[in-house]
Amino acid sequence: MRILVVDDDRRVGALVATALCSAQPGNCMALNFEIAAVDGGNLPEWIELLPAGQVITGRDGRTWINDRPEMILAAFAADGKDLPIDWEHSTQLKAPNGDRSPAAGWIKAMEIRDGAIWGRVEWTNDGAASIASKEYRYISPVFHFEIETNRIFRIVSCGLTNTPNLYLNALNRAQHQKELNMELSQLLASLGLPATATFLEALNRIAQMKTEHATALNQAQNPSLDRFVPRADYDTALNRATTAEATLAGIKKDSLETAINTEIDAALAAGKITPATKDYHVAACREKGGLDRFKAFVNAAPVVAPDSGLDGKLPKDPGTALNAEQLKVAEMFGNSAEDIKKYGGA
Repeated sequence: MRILVVDDDRRVGALVATALCSAQPGNCMALNFEIAAVDGGNLPEWIELLPAGQVITGRDGRTWINDRPEMILAAFAADGKDLPIDWEHSTQLKAPNGDRSPAAGWIKAMEIRDGAIWGRVEWTNDGAASIASKEYRYISPVFHFEIETNRIFRIVSCGLTNTPNLYLNALNRAQHQKELNMELSQLLASLGLPATATFLEALNRIAQMKTEHATALNQAQNPSLDRFVPRADYDTALNRATTAEATLAGIKKDSLETAINTEIDAALAAGKITPATKDYHVAACREKGGLDRFKAFVNAAPVVAPDSGLDGKLPKDPGTALNAEQLKVAEMFGNSAEDIKKYGGA
């Protein structure tokens, strides 16, 4: 382990340490990820470099924290260069002595996924061959961390190794992690959960939905009688209501016709309308609100057909001679002309 003096944004001259992250004896510290070729020998483009969290514990019992991953990305951007992936940390162990330290790959970009640091790797032919042949299965980062807090703030390089230390995700599973993350986010959205929900929370939500579904099915098969009625009872009640409505409508219609005829006859008797207009007024009264309008009309209308006073009266001139037909009828019944004049003629 080397103790370095660096300038930090939060304090000047802070002590930091560089950790070589393979499980070697002595003071070296290890973070290791399993890496494996996928079908067809292709290697993952994105690999997890550091996990997230307040406590990152290796198999040797030592711990660090990665609670400010944005600091690591800022340091990578500030360096402005790709980070090497070598074999057995030769960049730190051999290169300072002038020994050869070839690259197995280059970290071209970094991003944060749920607090973890991921790197996009461009593998060299030799590096790809070492992994595809399973000569090397793990990768471990070299990083800077603060001695006082054990907070990691910069990744220096990564090395292929076969001595894993930390219990971390294997890259043979992480090769589809980006796709899986996208699928998980879609699943969480369909379940009505926030994007920050965990897989366990998603499972709990699914279990809850299954329970709710079973409850709904049970309620559908055994409905509560205080809220639902059997179909036969419902149909009977509906038929009764329909019949009652029809009967009531008939009663209302008959009652309306009676009222209309009463008002029409009264208007005729009062001379407010003439017999020639009776049918018109009856039709108008059958319209909605028509009877009320007719009553208002009759109240305001003048008398247009006064009583002639001739009903039941005979002509005043009794001396008028009977015509031939009247005389013939009288003879047939044995009546005289005087009888006809006295009792009325045909």
